[in-house]
Amino acid sequence: MKSKRCDNEEYTMKNAVITGSTSGIGQGMARALAMAGYAVVLNGFGDAAAIEADRQALADAAGVPVLYHGADMTQPEQIADLVAYATRELGSVDILVNNAGVQHVAPIEDFPAAKWEQILAINLSSVFYSIQAAVPGMKQRGWGRIINLASAHALVASPYKVAYVAAKHGVAGITKTVALELAEAGITCNAICPGYVKTPLVEHQIADTARARGISEEDVRRDVLLKAQPTRQFTTVEEIGALTVFLASEAARNMTGSLLSMDGGWTAQ
Repeated sequence: MKSKRCDNEEYTMKNAVITGSTSGIGQGMARALAMAGYAVVLNGFGDAAAIEADRQALADAAGVPVLYHGADMTQPEQIADLVAYATRELGSVDILVNNAGVQHVAPIEDFPAAKWEQILAINLSSVFYSIQAAVPGMKQRGWGRIINLASAHALVASPYKVAYVAAKHGVAGITKTVALELAEAGITCNAICPGYVKTPLVEHQIADTARARGISEEDVRRDVLLKAQPTRQFTTVEEIGALTVFLASEAARNMTGSLLSMDGGWTAQ
């Protein structure tokens, strides 16, 4: 595959699209892939100047093309355009990382319908639409890696997170189904299932959970979040990035349909 450097010099490399990669886990996954030598296309919301500064800094640090596309993950046509943009600018989408996600915490009787629809659209439906857009090119080339960011909540439930748990269980189902469909096409599909990761999303969750349960934020950290993880440690963005790089590699060619827990032992209980 031919990809274009920022100076238009062409050379062979594999290219990755990472949704929801302007902050948090997705940003860490994008950084890990870029530093491993993959061209990357970032995606997500945020301040335009900050996104551009981060994009340029990563391109300079990694020495690979780093592009940005602002597709809204609730809009199927924009998701298709993200894949088309990456294909047009880099020549192919070899690695698709579905990371975009949002969260809302509330008792089911108070859970806003708009939040249910938003979480299902971003956390679940966008995975379907992005895979649907990327698979034809992967099939044509006979090689591809699809990596879905699921959650421990793809395997177990927690109260007050009905939409998130439903969506992540759905991601687990998509992962297994796509893996079976593409098993002989040279394309793998796996899901990473982290426990609690120290990101802005989790910090927001801590505040919401404190309000929902009527306890302090410190009590949430100690007695709700890390209580679930026997190691009593948050998973790090860097650890997830390292696993992403492995799943994108040739060494992972026969690993497909797997739900890979990185949750401090949470789901072993």
